[in-house]
Amino acid sequence: MAKDLYEIRDYTIAAEWFDGYVRWARQHAVPWLAANLDVVGFWVHQGEPPDVGGSNPIVSPNGQPNVTWILRWPDRKTRDVEFARAFGSDGWREVWRKHPNPDSYVHMNARFFERLTP
Repeated sequence: MAKDLYEIRDYTIAAEWFDGYVRWARQHAVPWLAANLDVVGFWVHQGEPPDVGGSNPIVSPNGQPNVTWILRWPDRKTRDVEFARAFGSDGWREVWRKHPNPDSYVHMNARFFERLTP
């Protein structure tokens, strides 16, 4: 049985642009993403301090991500084709045009996982 691929995207948005980013995401990005991709969820940081631990805890000098969203794909090949199609589309360009500051991304990270279920 094939397992879905989960793409977990983390962003650190510059603090001075964060509120504007959240407004843009609520009004434009999230509705478009949900209509065009299999969005598992979209989360923004609301002020709770992180718990950082482990045997060598190092927080990035950029701070913790303050935006995370997850997409579900059937496989990496489909992801690569559909991601390029979606984010190269006229619809996304229209959403992006409304972004308060496309240069406010201090750090971006995409990771790929399979879901383990009991």
